[in-house]
Amino acid sequence: MASGKESNGLNNIAFDMDMDHQRGEEGKACGSSCVTEEDRNKPTYCVTDVPPWYLCVFLAMQHYLTAFGAITAIPLILSEGLCLQHDSLTQSQLINTIFFTSGLVTVLQVTFGVRLPILQGGTFILVTPAMAMLSLPEWKCPAWTQNATLVNTSSPVFIEVWQTRLRTLQGSIMVASLLQILVGFSGLIGLLMRFIGPLTIAPTVSLIGLSLFDSVGEKAGSHWGISAMTAALIILFSQYLRRIPVPVPAYSKAKKLHTSKLYIFQIMPILLGIAVSWLVCYLLTIFDVLSADPTQYGHLARTDVKGDVVNEASWFTLPYPGQWGMPAVSLAGVFGMMAGIICSMAESVGDYYACARLSGAPPPPLHAINRGIGIEGLGSLLAGAFGTGNGTTSFSENVAALGITKVGSRMVILLSGFFMILIGILGKVGAIFATIPTPVLGGMLLIMFGVIAAAGISNLQATDMNSSRNIFIFGFSMLSALVIPNWIMKNPVFLETGVKELDQVLQILLTTHMFVGGFLGFFLDNTIPGTKRERGLLDRDKVHLEDSSCTFGTGEVYDLPFGITTCLSSQSWVHYIPFCPWRDNRSEDNSMPQGRGKDQLQNGTVVFDECAL
Repeated sequence: MASGKESNGLNNIAFDMDMDHQRGEEGKACGSSCVTEEDRNKPTYCVTDVPPWYLCVFLAMQHYLTAFGAITAIPLILSEGLCLQHDSLTQSQLINTIFFTSGLVTVLQVTFGVRLPILQGGTFILVTPAMAMLSLPEWKCPAWTQNATLVNTSSPVFIEVWQTRLRTLQGSIMVASLLQILVGFSGLIGLLMRFIGPLTIAPTVSLIGLSLFDSVGEKAGSHWGISAMTAALIILFSQYLRRIPVPVPAYSKAKKLHTSKLYIFQIMPILLGIAVSWLVCYLLTIFDVLSADPTQYGHLARTDVKGDVVNEASWFTLPYPGQWGMPAVSLAGVFGMMAGIICSMAESVGDYYACARLSGAPPPPLHAINRGIGIEGLGSLLAGAFGTGNGTTSFSENVAALGITKVGSRMVILLSGFFMILIGILGKVGAIFATIPTPVLGGMLLIMFGVIAAAGISNLQATDMNSSRNIFIFGFSMLSALVIPNWIMKNPVFLETGVKELDQVLQILLTTHMFVGGFLGFFLDNTIPGTKRERGLLDRDKVHLEDSSCTFGTGEVYDLPFGITTCLSSQSWVHYIPFCPWRDNRSEDNSMPQGRGKDQLQNGTVVFDECAL
């Protein structure tokens, strides 16, 4: 992957940054391609920049820790429906499998997919239909599996109980993922994007964060003191101390051994916040300040709550497709998973736009969106084949991390993918990170989901929010997406039609905040009369042109790697492949806006705000 920034370790803006002087240097704020006017919110590393290797390691670990809580929670939740609540060893294997698959799909997405710094992982959207399927009478766990004294984890009878359920879950996910593969690689999602404007994307992305407030409250409420400390530390590091340099020893051929300034608080606030809070919890645990009684408040803040996981996990494990046997298919499960896949696609498209904005990239073109959705479908197919009991999707939490750390390099996410593959193989290492206390994760999610909600709302800046039309659409979509799912969850009998499969589909769709808000925003925005300028579509096209000169151009950011695009560009038939970049299309994307000369852009006198958050 080409970089616009020198990556020799010291010649980058993480070190020796005189902010005022550095902001004024031409082409060095985001590699050699971003704006020259001081912009506090623009990324330190843009999408094609490559930080030095040691920073990449820490930043990749930070993204892994950001996604760790959600990825780990998925197999633990599914274990109840799979009758595995008393088999911690199999739970550990499921955790390793989902991390291995998430890392593999992340590498595919960054390399051949949408090519943005967007991490892939398990999705809670598919947990709901999975648990709905496993709660059907024919799949309810036998009574004896609920009693730990009666469970023999090595018994063939017990193994067949949970593997039968998991294989059926696998097959349903694999069949449903074919829908996403078809929608992506056929170009259907790209064609629909002409109808999807900011008033569709804004409620969809915002509700990703707002709808999860209850689960965040449960984690943070396990010990509000630790959670508040974690959130306060991340805020302190990312907002108040980000301009404060820390002197570190460095070496170069010119200066030999010397002291350099590292802006560590700006690039690693989440990792530092988690580490400090984790250390505090450890100290409170060894001095028995926190209660050892599981029924007492604050017990989950102890670092020894999940200590058995480390002892039971194996050192090495290699997940492989079909490790639980031949997948089976349930019709009810397929319909439920398809409903979840639809919501996942809507969420991912919004994540692509948010990720592009936060990483200093131009809005993704249609061919990149098509590839991204197609690769996510392929990822869900792989996740089903490997037996995670789940699919894959773009992780909104890590998109939010880009806005906080100001590091939008896709090389960091690529390394994070390899890191997750390694964690999936090294069972003991993954088990160690499982000891992160629950309230520490809760405090981190308070920050993450808040930034996601704000990033979604920021899509409205392209629209005319003085328009009563736009105010109505956004307000009605947001409130309805909060009211309707809440009412249906309290009145599930209302959706009983007599057809179980239809009941499950309706239950999933109408209790998913993102789907309700995004659908209402999409329908109203495309049916209520309004000009392109009013809807933000005209400004979006303009932003596309201007941003393409802000980060090496759309072609260089979203082209396929290893010279694939160059090889295919001479073929006329490539124009008809919806997921392939085409040279003529790329030249159109990179054309200069009228009224701006080439020299003017090269001299750095034109400033674009779209490079910022």
